[in-house]
Amino acid sequence: MKTSKASALQAFILITACSLALSGCRAEIRQAGEGNPSFAAHFENLPFEMEAIERPVFPERSVNIRDYGAIGDGIAMNTEAINKAIEDLATQGGGTVVIPAGIWLTGPIRLLDNINLHAETNALILFNPEVSLYPIIETSFEGLSTRRSTSPIHARKVKNIAITGNGVFDGSGDAWRFVKKGKMTESQWQALLHSGGVLNPKGDTWYPSAESMRGHEVSDMFNNPQSLSTDAEWEAIHHWLRPVFVSLIECQDVLLEGVTFRNSPAWSIHPLMCERFIMSNVKVFNPWYSQNGDGLDLESCTNALIVDNLFDVGDDAMCIKSGKDKEGRERNVPCQNVVIKNNVVLHGHGGFVVGSEMSGGVKNIYVTDCMFAGTDVGLRFKSTRGRGGIVEKIWIENINMADIPTEPILFDLFYSGKSALEELEEGKTIATDLPPATEETPSFRDIVIRNVKCKGARRAMFFNGLPEMKIKNVQLEDILITADHGIELVQAENVSLKHVRIHAKDGKELSAQYTHKLTIDGESVPDSDRIPLTLTLKN
Repeated sequence: MKTSKASALQAFILITACSLALSGCRAEIRQAGEGNPSFAAHFENLPFEMEAIERPVFPERSVNIRDYGAIGDGIAMNTEAINKAIEDLATQGGGTVVIPAGIWLTGPIRLLDNINLHAETNALILFNPEVSLYPIIETSFEGLSTRRSTSPIHARKVKNIAITGNGVFDGSGDAWRFVKKGKMTESQWQALLHSGGVLNPKGDTWYPSAESMRGHEVSDMFNNPQSLSTDAEWEAIHHWLRPVFVSLIECQDVLLEGVTFRNSPAWSIHPLMCERFIMSNVKVFNPWYSQNGDGLDLESCTNALIVDNLFDVGDDAMCIKSGKDKEGRERNVPCQNVVIKNNVVLHGHGGFVVGSEMSGGVKNIYVTDCMFAGTDVGLRFKSTRGRGGIVEKIWIENINMADIPTEPILFDLFYSGKSALEELEEGKTIATDLPPATEETPSFRDIVIRNVKCKGARRAMFFNGLPEMKIKNVQLEDILITADHGIELVQAENVSLKHVRIHAKDGKELSAQYTHKLTIDGESVPDSDRIPLTLTLKN
């Protein structure tokens, strides 16, 4: 069919008008903040009361680090330029510091009030591994006051800050970390040996320097030396004092969004005693052999949202903490009001973890719609005698897992500082001695876990409570797990199983020992003590 010129012109005008109208609509949406959606929906219908957290808002002014002399060639040092840009903008009331595409070699970056550090696409911020660039400071690590090297990115007692964009921050962690031989292939180990460094006398642990190895030798509290008294003694082990990548202490209104953090010297992201913390669409990568290579350690924080993130790390992925032992109890700042949603964890010691430093308490935590594929443990609750603290009011639902080498669900109140795989190899035993319960006795109670599926695990679940303080009031509902072995409950009380299906290769679906007030689909089960009780679930 032929079309007249007039008709064609009318059609062209109509299409053009529609296109302009749609463009106008899109522009209007962008101006309204299409790239910065509200997080309000994530706080609807929570099982506890919590106000919605709003994203920080920054003045429209911005500066580019190039204007301060920064050179993105991977050779020039840009520490002064980046920090001067932040300082100048902060004195004007804040705004956005832009890091454009390039390779930006730098030392530590300090965030100040009202600053959005924005790394654009194809921007690689590479932290120089030279130890002297990171002075030893007073800080906190693994729940204790201590000294560590200055973190590559840090802020203390500041408000309204963000790290945003699509860029990558690389912590050069391989230059800081010690490595255990058992965590590497033979070819990786040989390559590491040829890179330099020193070996311990047994030849099974590599250190980047003799200084680092000395630090390990004097650290009697995991990674925290307790016997050093002079600055010279601390300086002599400077290389051992690996910093967390992003240290945020007593900050308010914090946003991490869109960026990638990789290759951290120790923990990747450590918000400590922060309020209103949002981590959205962030990727965190550490080598699987990275010692203490955690993804997120949220410690003693109030009001946090962890949403749409990806973790592939060398230790626990998303971990809730609140200080350690007497110091944590005296701080008495719980980690509370936390929403964890739509996150994916690949490698990690645990997908979602509480502890083991939880002495200030943990409560009001909601975890939903997360996937763990290949983590050592899926949902991991851990502590030990001496911690004290109460973990309670935890709701977990809609979790999918696959290829879990130990347990999809683990409560371990005899945590020894080792990974679940390491404890498995050493043949972890069950303790039955009954000391008195004191303020040093940790308590885990009032926890709901439902709609969980796992394809492939060694043991479906393991509850290993304390004889003097059993794991109490845990509801398990709509659970489906295929595993080599079934559920093992030890030192638990008032555990309810409803619509729990376990496909165990050994045919033993449930064993209970020193477990009281157990119910299965509403029916009470006789209490068990010294002699384990073997049960079959309804499928």
